[in-house]
Amino acid sequence: VDSGLPDFRGREGFWKEYPMYKEKRLDFASMANPEWFQRDVEMAWGFYGHRLNMYRATSPHAGFSILLETCQSKKTGGFVFTSNVDGQFQKAGFGDSSIYECHGSIHHLQCSKPCNDSTWSWAEPEGIIALELSSMRAHIEEIPKCGKCGETARPNILMFGDWRFVDNRVQAQETKMFHWLEEARNSGESLAVRLKSQPACK
Repeated sequence: VDSGLPDFRGREGFWKEYPMYKEKRLDFASMANPEWFQRDVEMAWGFYGHRLNMYRATSPHAGFSILLETCQSKKTGGFVFTSNVDGQFQKAGFGDSSIYECHGSIHHLQCSKPCNDSTWSWAEPEGIIALELSSMRAHIEEIPKCGKCGETARPNILMFGDWRFVDNRVQAQETKMFHWLEEARNSGESLAVRLKSQPACK
């Protein structure tokens, strides 16, 4: 929020950012649902494509740098645990090997079926979605595809009622975090920093 990103809290907060969904009485939980990738991929990628473009155009606020410097001052460094999917910690300089994104990342994709259990990074400049802001529908030719089966790809994000989420990347991050926690405990040095409701560094 301090970086200028919306928080989507409550229907009114969500509809303030996306008035076109208010007309259809669709809230955040309704849109953050994997079924859209089966029913209407242009609408699905309109929602996630707009968020992707917004996150990639946003710079982390100063608090990220302060936290990074604090973690770097510790003997075992630091480890980030976050439910955010926006990639702002990576932008701020935190390494991928020291971040656990428990809900996944919008900057990584998976097959929407899924036909396999792989995920892949979707880096700029390819990872920008062209869409019509008035309707929040993505241009069909801009929608990414699975390289193995040709079906629509989707963000590797844990959505509501999501039985198709491929969790290999998240599980690998969790394993690294527990290894780091053990190392931090054995170091005899400990610092816990909590950002709102999330532990960010220890």
